[in-house]
Order: sequence, then C-alpha cells, then structure tokens
Amino acid sequence: MKDHNGIAAIIFDIGGTLRERVPDAQFQAQATERLYELLGKPEVPVDYWEQLARRQDAYSAWAQEQLIESSEQETWTRWMVPELPRELIEPNAVELMIAWRDSRSGRAVPRPDAQRVIAELSARGYRLGVISNTTSSVDVPHSLEKHGLRKYFGSVILSSTSRCRKPAPEIFWEAARALNVEPARCAYVGDRISRDVVGSRRAGFAKAILIEARGSTTESRNGMVQPDMIIHSLSELLDIFPPLHSWKGRHDVNSHTRTQQYSG
Repeated sequence: MKDHNGIAAIIFDIGGTLRERVPDAQFQAQATERLYELLGKPEVPVDYWEQLARRQDAYSAWAQEQLIESSEQETWTRWMVPELPRELIEPNAVELMIAWRDSRSGRAVPRPDAQRVIAELSARGYRLGVISNTTSSVDVPHSLEKHGLRKYFGSVILSSTSRCRKPAPEIFWEAARALNVEPARCAYVGDRISRDVVGSRRAGFAKAILIEARGSTTESRNGMVQPDMIIHSLSELLDIFPPLHSWKGRHDVNSHTRTQQYSG
C-alpha cells in the first residue's frame, strides 16, 4: 500500500467521476413534457429545441471562456429564452434547468463502486469534498442525497452557486477552505485534464488523479498537463490512499463539526 504523502482530504468531480448519465426514454419524455409546462407551451416545433440547444452551446462557450457560471435565473432569462416573459421564466428557472438536462441526458446514476469506495475513504479518516461545474444549484446535492453519498462529504462546491468554474483555482481553494485543509494536503479526482487536472494543479493540490472509466469524457493527453496518476475505476483509490494512522477523534460530516487532529 502506498503512503498517503500527508494528504488529508480527497475532493471529487461528479460527472464522469462519481456518476454517469444513462439514456432512459420514458424518463426523458417526462422531462420534456415538464419543459412544455414550465415554458407555457403546449407544443413546439422541432427546430425550437434545436434553437435552445444552440443557445445552450453559446452560453457554455461564454462560461468556459470567462470561467464564470451564471445562476439558473440568469441563464434562462438571458441566454435560453430571452423572448419569453421574465415573470414566467425566473420563478421556474431552477426546475427548468433540471428538466432541460434530464430531457437531453437521461438519468443520473452513481458508478457501481462509488458508495463502497467513498464510505471506505471516509472511514479511513480522509475529509471528502465535491467540486462540480454545473448549471444547476440543486441537481448534485439532490443526487448525492438520493444515492446515500451526501453524508460522507464535508463540502459540496458548485459552480452555479460559487459563480466560478473549473479550472479556475478559486473554486478549488473554496473547497479546501470548507474542509479546513491546506491545498497542499488535498488530492483531486476527476475525468477531465482541462478542468480537473489543470485546475487542481493551479490551486496547488498535492495530487491530481485522472479517472478514465467507461462512460467518462476522456481527452487526448498529448501536449496537456499530465495527471500524477491514471485510474480506471474508483476502487483503485483504495490502493492509493491507505488509512490515516495518525487520525484521531471524530468526524461528523453532516454537521461539518470536525474534531480530528493530525500528527503528521
């Protein structure tokens, strides 16, 4: 078993790392119907959805360039449907974002080994966190709660509420502060070099781990910043991060009360 090299916290990406989206025709049809209702449109031509997709692409390009994430309200009133009455869209923006993502991408499900690995890393004494580039303020928290993972994470940092996107180092520093751990004692696990590896390196994290698993979004590694290591399943993290033998005390991640003391 390898030494943990002083790492006290492990922070995870969500999409492609802890969970994936799977097609589900009935689920997606129901989400589309909900979009009709929220937009006040009993039916729309096919090219209307294509127009929304182009608008989302335009927003995504802007957000990636600026490393800024807008709120759901701003995204839907400024980018997605600026022609519709603001008083109709703004109160429904949070639900619109969920319905839009669900209709296009399917159901979100955790990776098969996520529950076991996260529970074991927590039991080994590591402080755990999440950083997610997400246009929704509720999708990730609800998903973690639904699948029994939320209790293990001392911090869940979302670009939609932080207003900052990976790979900007600020969002990584925010996660480290929330866990009360120095960046130099944090490791990051994600599936994108351009966001996860680059961002955690900029923030001064001790280790950047790239997961290349089935269903994850892989990138060419040619000419890019290289991760410290590459894994193909979350289970491999248990060989990388042994128990923290210097860990003492209790760690209540639900109340964010921490009484751990580290001797090394």
